[in-house]
Amino acid sequence: MVVGLFGGSFNPPHEGHVLVADIALRRLRLDQLWWMVTPGNPLKDHRQLAPLEERLRLSEAIAPDPRIKITAFELSIGQSYTARTLQVVRARNPGVRFVWIMGADNLHGFHRWQQWQKIARTFPIAVIDRPGSTLAYLSSKMAKTFDFARVDEEDAGALAFRKAPAWTFIHGPRSPLSSSALRHHQDSGEETGST
Repeated sequence: MVVGLFGGSFNPPHEGHVLVADIALRRLRLDQLWWMVTPGNPLKDHRQLAPLEERLRLSEAIAPDPRIKITAFELSIGQSYTARTLQVVRARNPGVRFVWIMGADNLHGFHRWQQWQKIARTFPIAVIDRPGSTLAYLSSKMAKTFDFARVDEEDAGALAFRKAPAWTFIHGPRSPLSSSALRHHQDSGEETGST
């Protein structure tokens, strides 16, 4: 089985997240995508974080594809650092091929994540294009550090079978939606029609 791991705050989840999930399912030839709603992100302000139950409910509502499994299992392991989460996932799921999925907007700051190089060496990574990030990813510390491990986009369907570190950048349709912009619109009372 090939599973994509798509983690985030999803605060709130929106059609841009669904687009990333759909692209990943198709281009990476995934059997499932685990939409991992994190209890919290150490790099973000928790005062703006909606309750986990609300983010789970909204994620379930916006992502109807049966191959997408909404989960908050990080809550049960008592931490929120991706490097540790991936180790737990690997230990609990022997024989499953995993790919870590991230939007390109996260790539520029990826080197600020705790043990980011360990993350890159745990599972292959698929970076999905996002508006404003198409060219910026080339200058990211991750892209420069792991340039030798970049897999051509045409071979993305076999990424899960590569030994990490391995990563690819997938171009495709992009959504201009962002959770932070949606929160701003909600705070100002504007309608967005996003979730």
